[in-house]
Amino acid sequence: MKSRNAVPQSESVWDYPRPPLIEPIDWHLKVEHDNHVIADTRSGLRVLETSHPPCYYFPPDDVDFSMLQPSATRTFCEWKGQARYWHLRTDTGLIEDACWAYPKPEDDRIRGCVSFYARSVNGCFVEGERVMPQQGDFYGGWITSWVKGPFKGGPGTRGW
Repeated sequence: MKSRNAVPQSESVWDYPRPPLIEPIDWHLKVEHDNHVIADTRSGLRVLETSHPPCYYFPPDDVDFSMLQPSATRTFCEWKGQARYWHLRTDTGLIEDACWAYPKPEDDRIRGCVSFYARSVNGCFVEGERVMPQQGDFYGGWITSWVKGPFKGGPGTRGW
């Protein structure tokens, strides 16, 4: 299958816009944990925001909700609205707030689409490349080899 939008060779998070850009992609996105595929799509979205590695969103039909348990956690983004979270059920217990979605977002394209924290699962992949998680305990960006920082999220960057 030929991609309608190829993976870039290099891009800087400092060239991403504010407010964020929501971009449909047909790249292969996958989330795995404990030998289970939790999410797998070629109909994803990526959200690009200044100083952040992209967040990738999966259509709800491409997420295995049988492994997820609703969380009481809610957060608010000035650009996207209120987010709700899910815990990931594993053989050894719960991974709290492993993913989130916007049930009533400012932009309908991401309504109900689910994004995962790469730090919470065994593997997140973009076109077969295992991503690195964005630093910090709040932001959920996925760092690939073509995305260049510095990235918000590490020590001393919360005020950027």
